[in-house]
Amino acid sequence: MRWGVPVAAVAVVGAAVGAGPVVAAVQGEPSLPERTAQQLLAEVAKTAQRHSPPAMSGTVVETASLGLPALPIPSGASSSPLSLLSGSHTVKVWYGGDDRLRIALPGQMSETDLISDGEGQAWLWDSEKNTATRIKLPAKPEAGTPGTARSALPSALTPDAAAAELLKAAGEDTAVTVENGQTVAGRAAYQLVLAPKDAKSLVERVKVALDGENYMPLRVQVYAKGTAEPAFEVGFTQVSFSTPAPENFAFTPPAGAKVETQELGSAASEAGATPWGEGAGDHAAKHAGAPRTFGSGWTTVAELPFSLAELTASPAGGGRHGEAADPGRLVNSVLKSAKQISGPWGSGKVLRTKLVSALFTDDGRLLVGAVTPEALAEAAGRG
Repeated sequence: MRWGVPVAAVAVVGAAVGAGPVVAAVQGEPSLPERTAQQLLAEVAKTAQRHSPPAMSGTVVETASLGLPALPIPSGASSSPLSLLSGSHTVKVWYGGDDRLRIALPGQMSETDLISDGEGQAWLWDSEKNTATRIKLPAKPEAGTPGTARSALPSALTPDAAAAELLKAAGEDTAVTVENGQTVAGRAAYQLVLAPKDAKSLVERVKVALDGENYMPLRVQVYAKGTAEPAFEVGFTQVSFSTPAPENFAFTPPAGAKVETQELGSAASEAGATPWGEGAGDHAAKHAGAPRTFGSGWTTVAELPFSLAELTASPAGGGRHGEAADPGRLVNSVLKSAKQISGPWGSGKVLRTKLVSALFTDDGRLLVGAVTPEALAEAAGRG
């Protein structure tokens, strides 16, 4: 159940800080012992080596303001993870150790829960559809390796998962400073500030708030260039570092519920399906295989050999959440604001949001990254 930043990633970020100390840039209440960025990253590395967060429970609020056009997510489907692409959403989290995990994504009149009991199985409960999916998990991994249940979660759901993904991008092209005097969910926190130096990146800065006592990420904020408010934010509004009651990890399907079974590691799982349903990214990965990448760090561009016609095709029967999970409808919706472009590499349609750009080429490629459209066109020329 690894939550923290991989040790190798921490080493790369540490190298970017340099040999000189980086003192707290902001002082205030509550006060914490002064720490340099190197010291904080070392503490995070120690925590990550334990491969498990402390027992805890809390409420997380995720807010996305990416500048996407209105997505075709019907009313009443706000508990679908695809709804996390826009607006503000509340997620409740419980972790009891030993692969016992519960994530609840409430909607207006519904709730989606993923519950792992630590005994080799998990349940996905969809109250809107009155469907319970029993997920058979692979055998427990050896000691010191990540658990299974958390790997099925979208990284946007918790601050620790989002922090791990973002810190992987940091390297020598990143300016790293630290702020003190932060309070997140009522707890004193340090705040790492990562600022990409490459002008091609759409990211202005990333703020990662670390608990002042156990160094667990409490909040992640991603700022796009030219914006005063975060384009993406996920953080605890309430958190308790005590062991949740055992009943939080127990689940029995209610009478009348439709019960299904899915086994992780099966052909469906290997093809890219997850318990949360198939989104546009899963659909592309299943049909296109592993992507090629250009560049590194914040300006990494991924290329998928995928035709626009196939990307916008709706799978028969839709996804787990019906129309809300239809990748074809999602792609067609965002393409309405795409612009036609051309160059020595060919022609296609490009879409730019605050943090991400995507290029759909007419010769059957999809290029995406947190970079300018010009950087995507440059990468397309390399292909």
